[in-house]
Amino acid sequence: MITTREHKGWYRPRGLPHFDTPELPQFVTFRLHDSLPEAVLVARSGETRRCYRRRLESALDAGFGACWLARPDLAEIVEDALVHGCGQTHDMHAFTIMPNHVHVLTTFRQGFRMCDILRGWKSYSARRINERLARTGAFWQRDYFDRFIRHEKHFELVRAYIETNPVRAGLVGRADEWPFSSANTRSVGLQADVDFRDNVGLEADAPQGHGARPRGPTSPSPSAESTATPSQPAPSP
Repeated sequence: MITTREHKGWYRPRGLPHFDTPELPQFVTFRLHDSLPEAVLVARSGETRRCYRRRLESALDAGFGACWLARPDLAEIVEDALVHGCGQTHDMHAFTIMPNHVHVLTTFRQGFRMCDILRGWKSYSARRINERLARTGAFWQRDYFDRFIRHEKHFELVRAYIETNPVRAGLVGRADEWPFSSANTRSVGLQADVDFRDNVGLEADAPQGHGARPRGPTSPSPSAESTATPSQPAPSP
């Protein structure tokens, strides 16, 4: 059970910075531990941050790794985790469960920290899915990417980006054809409207590197047993 705790604000527990604050919509992406090969994560010579980010997005949609979440019974476990507690610990505005990663647009409520909610989603789903697959070991990549929503236009762009991800990946022709997405499941209690507060100043307080951080050729790579990588793709919106 997740208990109420004080929010952390800006912090960097490992490779990626995070912004944990209540009542502010967040775009969060987390992925399977084998979804991006080491060679893909290494930044290329002369590659800009934007090009690096785009390349990682394309690599995710290319379907690297086991892509366990392409199985409907396993994707359903993840969806159950995402919507559990809606209206109490968080409000879910949009989500898409792709074969090897998950996008959500959500607002965490006062006292319910982003890191705790994410840990709950990932630990519950990993345990259930590993049992279903009769396997052990890491399921999710350890860290996650988050980006707070700046304003209403940004909110709508992110929601569209999330719900059209299966279309961009060539999995379906229309967003509502993908079964594990808010574009298809409008009846799961999603909150569509958000009252935006004044976000002026939040960007200025952000630590340097809030977003995808390319790993250079000299950066340390994780051990074979590690579930974490220092890099995580920062989706375009």
